[in-house]
Order: sequence, then structure tokens, then C-alpha cells
Amino acid sequence: MTRANPAIVDLIGSTPLIRLHGPSERTGCEILGKAEFLNPGGSVKDRTALGIIREAERSGALKPGGVIVEGTAGNTGIGLALVGGALGYGVVIVMPTTQSAEKKQALMALGCEVIEVDPAPFSSENHFVHTSRRLAQKLNETEPYGAIWANQFDNPANKGVHAATTGVEIWDQTEGKIDAFICAAGTGGTIAGVSEALRARKDDIIIGLADPAGASLYSYYTTGTLASEGSSITEGIGVGRITGQLDNLKVDHAFRILDEDFLPVLFDLVTEEGLSLGGSAGVNVTGAIELAKTLGPGKTIVTMLCDSGSRYAGRLYNPDYLQARGLPTPPWRSISRASGLIG
Repeated sequence: MTRANPAIVDLIGSTPLIRLHGPSERTGCEILGKAEFLNPGGSVKDRTALGIIREAERSGALKPGGVIVEGTAGNTGIGLALVGGALGYGVVIVMPTTQSAEKKQALMALGCEVIEVDPAPFSSENHFVHTSRRLAQKLNETEPYGAIWANQFDNPANKGVHAATTGVEIWDQTEGKIDAFICAAGTGGTIAGVSEALRARKDDIIIGLADPAGASLYSYYTTGTLASEGSSITEGIGVGRITGQLDNLKVDHAFRILDEDFLPVLFDLVTEEGLSLGGSAGVNVTGAIELAKTLGPGKTIVTMLCDSGSRYAGRLYNPDYLQARGLPTPPWRSISRASGLIG
């Protein structure tokens, strides 16, 4: 039952599917994007945060007035800060120094404590995830109402909330007329949870992975071996191990998506669809286009529009940042410069 005057956490989920006209018309498929940037915290990770917190409450691990600690590249932290604040919990976020300034500012604006650490490989105890685990253990001993570690990479509540909500919504919104789902993996919770929900309803649904350069899952799902190649300017996606979310996930098609390939798609979404989105959405939509080419016309393919481009304006939409790395730049900036309207 929907409340007449909902709280902020009641607005998480039930996001619309948007038809992406350019990609659909160019491929002959219906390519639909789940508009997760419309969640109140601005990303798909609001769902993850709500699922983890509600499960911790149910289990008794999270007590009233307790503290939530997590290591995150940003969006899960923003979701935890929003949901935690609304429900009366303290939130402490550990994140790498390499993440965008916009994400750090969003976290601070939501009232949580942000601890930045130098980047380190997952094998190092200094990795931000391991640092957050140790901090949660310490705070659980000192905080009057205890503390929990959200553990988004391996906490089954992450996958569970997407199986219970995101995947079900996609099935209902397409009236079951869906042939394939594809997205990138950060923790793997979205692709695994949505796949579970869709395969429970249609056993021949096609599941695709869009993996940025520098990540290891493309190699794993095509050769059986975790191996990375290259690097990417994307944030929050791409993983070098099989997380708890990815256990037993079957992927039918995997694509490695390079920065130079997804950036023009991202810019087209601005000029053709009026959608300014983050790098994960660029990778996802590019993956959907590649999957459409593989499957042929007439298919309905759904992907995730994870967050807004405003969180990456200083990088993804910054011509100087991109040009310095030999990457495509936004065409509207190039037109302005060529016409002498700006310096």
C-alpha cells in the first residue's frame, strides 16, 4: 500500500523504462534504459543501500542509533547516507582519493563522515574495502549502539533487493516481452539480482555483461580466467574478482567496452535523448548496442541508466580532461570552440 505522504525511502525504486530512440533505430531493436538516476539519491545504489539496511535491521545486527560503515567508490555511500540519515543511523564512508569531487561533495552534503584512502589493489590490506571492514569492527566496540559493515560486494542483501525489486519491475514494465538484459558489474548485485528475477520468469532470457577496460570479468566469462587489459576512466564499475554477488551467475554474452567507444554513445544520449548520464550508463548502452548487433533486429533489450552525468562533469564532460588522455570530447564543446564563441 502506497502512503499518501511517503518518506524519502519510500521513493526508492519503481523507476521508469525509457526508450532510447537513437540506439533503437540504429540497431532495429527496442533498447530500453531503466532510469535509476531518478532515485532520490540519484543512482541505482539507493536500492542496494535500502536492501542492506533493512536486512541488517531484520537480523538485529543494526540497532537503533547504530552506525553504518562502508567502503565505496561513491554511489553506494550516497545511498547509505540518504537512507541511513532518514532512518536515524550514523554513516561513515571510506573511499579512494581517485573518485570524483562531485561524489565526495554529495556525501558531505548528506551529513556523513568521509574518510579518503590512497588507491591500493584488493590484495592489499590498505584497499578501501578492507579498511572499511576494520573500521566497522573498531566502531562496533566503541559506539554506544554498535556499528555494522555494509559489505556491499559480498552481502547477499545486495543481490536480493535487485531480485525482489529491479528485476520484477523490468518484467512488469515490459509485460514479459523482453529478450535480453545487459549491464556492467561493480559489485555484481544488479546484474545477478535482475538475472535471477528474469530467469525465474523466462528461462531462455539472454544475459549480457558490459565490462570496461581494466576489469577482469570479460576475460572470466569468455575464457574462464580472471585477467585485465587496459584501463578506463569509469568509476564504480569493473571488478577484478568473483564477488559474492556473482557466484553462479551465467552470462551468455560478454563485451569489453573501451572508453573511446562508450564516450561518443554517452554524448549522443545528451544530444539525441536529452539524457546526461554517468560513465556506467555509457558502458551499459554501448553494451546493449553490441548485444543488439549480435542478436539481430527485432529484440527487446533492457539496460541500466545508473546515475546522472552531473557526478562526473569534471571528467566525462570536460574536454580538457578527455583531450589530455586522447579520448573523444563532447561535440557541442568542439562546435563552440570552432565557431570562436569561447576561447
